Amino acid sequence: MKKIVLFGAGRSATCLIDYLIHGAVVHDWELVVADSNLELALSKTAGAPNTRAVLLFADQEKERKNLVGEADIVISLLPPSLHFQVAKDCLELGRNLLNASYVDDQIRKLGPEIKQKGLLFLCEMGLDPGIDHMSAMALVHRCRQEGSSITSFRSHTGGLVATASDDNPWHYKISWNPRNVVLAGSAGATYKEDNIIRRKNYNEIFQDCEEVRVDGLGRFAFYPNRDSLSYIPLYGQENARTFIRTTLRHPDFCRSWQAIVAAGLTNEKISLRPAELTFRKWSQPLLPFVNGENRQRLEYLGLFEDEPVPETAETSADILQHLLESRLPMRPHDRDMIVMLHELDCCLGEKKFQIKSTLIVEGEDHLRTAMAKTVGLPLGIATKLILQGTLSLKGLHIPIVPEIYQPVLEELKSHGISFREQLI
Repeated sequence: MKKIVLFGAGRSATCLIDYLIHGAVVHDWELVVADSNLELALSKTAGAPNTRAVLLFADQEKERKNLVGEADIVISLLPPSLHFQVAKDCLELGRNLLNASYVDDQIRKLGPEIKQKGLLFLCEMGLDPGIDHMSAMALVHRCRQEGSSITSFRSHTGGLVATASDDNPWHYKISWNPRNVVLAGSAGATYKEDNIIRRKNYNEIFQDCEEVRVDGLGRFAFYPNRDSLSYIPLYGQENARTFIRTTLRHPDFCRSWQAIVAAGLTNEKISLRPAELTFRKWSQPLLPFVNGENRQRLEYLGLFEDEPVPETAETSADILQHLLESRLPMRPHDRDMIVMLHELDCCLGEKKFQIKSTLIVEGEDHLRTAMAKTVGLPLGIATKLILQGTLSLKGLHIPIVPEIYQPVLEELKSHGISFREQLI
């Protein structure tokens, strides 16, 4: 019996756990779900056959290694900062590893040893990064086969709220890790536009965001993601004049979030003393950035209330995260929405054209969200392919090669995750 160990049972894990529970029955696998919140893990596994939930804190090295040693394959949905510990365990004990997070420098340095040991570490295997890579590379490779060249590549992805559940002035609700929402854009961004390398620091990310129209949904603002430049050689797009990967938000969100960033309220490095600190006092640096356009949204978050901040808060980021979770929650009947749009400007001889490829996925409820579905299912499908021997790649990979993306994208269609393409 093949054993799968999943670290993390949080927001993004629900649909992955559902998929693996089904697979455990059909394929006679064993599934272990480990989380620091045992009650949460038990609620997700729900006594399913061949499945058990265990209590594990990520810093419990002995217990963590014991679980890794028992596994045939390990999936990590832990916060990105904890992936490296799991990766080292998998390397030491000879276990394949999957996650949905960006490859960082620590993981990248393990690449030669991963390949030498004949293991597969498949990273960036979620939504963004993940489905964005797979669907984009399917287009890129098809254009190459047809003899077309790509002059501009723009890829946009947003975890948003479904139209029917859009009932607050931010046009947003928390459907994934709230800490990531707080810190979005904090690393700045680099990208290529009209053959010019553009760099934006954190304070510029949400300023004067450009907009794009998504058919059937209207206009969204977008801001650049981290380092788009590193994907140019991976995508084989050295000749493209423009190359940018972005995040979608409602235009009102970006305009108001810029004020919060400018005021330093997302800071997670400077310690605070929460005693006798109110939200109003904490948010005083925001006052110079409040105007008639953003005041309603800022007030909606409770930034100016005289209530005390949480006693457990250690930084401004902690306080802001508390407000986001309490003021912008996904309620039981709410549905979220994933929107992805690839825009490729191409030429074939003298003919110029644009390919627009659009994905829109709505969640079922506040647990089986579109975010959980699109992050979790690619991981689940890849796990199945590896355990069945269909995917036999070795080394450190992201899903940009046909051996990975073709079977995964094909199965995703059966789960309602498919793209609509327009040729303009």
